[in-house]
Amino acid sequence: MSALTVTHVGYGVTTQDLGRPGFSDMGLGAAGAADRGSAALANRLVGNRPDAAVLEALLGSVALRADAYVVAATTGAACPVEVERADGSVRGAASHEVLLLAPGDTLRIGTATVGLRAYVAVLGGVAVDPVLGSRSWDSLARLGPPPLAVGDVLPVGDARVSWPNVDAVPQPPEDLPGGHVLLDVVPGPRADWFTAGWRTTLTGQDHHVTPASDRVGVRTTADRPLERAVTGELPSEGVETGSLQVPPEGHPVLFLADHPVTGGYPVVAVLTPTAVDRAAQLRPGDRLRFRVVE
Repeated sequence: MSALTVTHVGYGVTTQDLGRPGFSDMGLGAAGAADRGSAALANRLVGNRPDAAVLEALLGSVALRADAYVVAATTGAACPVEVERADGSVRGAASHEVLLLAPGDTLRIGTATVGLRAYVAVLGGVAVDPVLGSRSWDSLARLGPPPLAVGDVLPVGDARVSWPNVDAVPQPPEDLPGGHVLLDVVPGPRADWFTAGWRTTLTGQDHHVTPASDRVGVRTTADRPLERAVTGELPSEGVETGSLQVPPEGHPVLFLADHPVTGGYPVVAVLTPTAVDRAAQLRPGDRLRFRVVE
């Protein structure tokens, strides 16, 4: 079995797949890749099954040395990529490109210039030991294969479907002119807990990502908070990935992959699946706007 040795870890790298749904009755969320679209694209590029495990690298910044021939690809956040050969020479490479690593080659992914999370797939998948049927690290439950450390050896599995049939794909364009990220939301289920002008407040101003954001959720702030029409306490109820839960201060928290399975604050709207992927790439300080779709 081929393997990759971790020679550098920057801001944090975890193993992720489609997650472990079906354990909410035990208080356990699904976890999985925060930007599912980018993870799926990485797997398609190298010819893997959709459920193959990939690496999710915060701001990129990771290096992996191959001990055999390995096919790899990176997607997600825009990162510089290069391949250092065993003799020390460097071969240029790029994100969203299929790469062939020879024995002794090191794949180096630099710090992201745009976006937050980069994804690395290898033909066959990252075959670390699964926990409850998934190779995903859940940062809230502290469950699953632990975050990577220098010196870790990652086995390459057999989750391949075919040999890659493309060399590269265009990197998705930047979001909106003016620096805003537009996120589509569907109203409810607790929109009636807010004043009649909640849509204008939500969609009519810039929201900013705060440094307290993580894989649990993107925390936001804005000039005008959402105002409650119902002042009582909401009994805890189930929440889904993409929920815009609104705490007492009135600024939405956008739930991502590691969110809790229940919440006690009202959910004013829910992100569409594509918007969840976009939200997973937001950095602290980024500006965003919401658009309500019916």
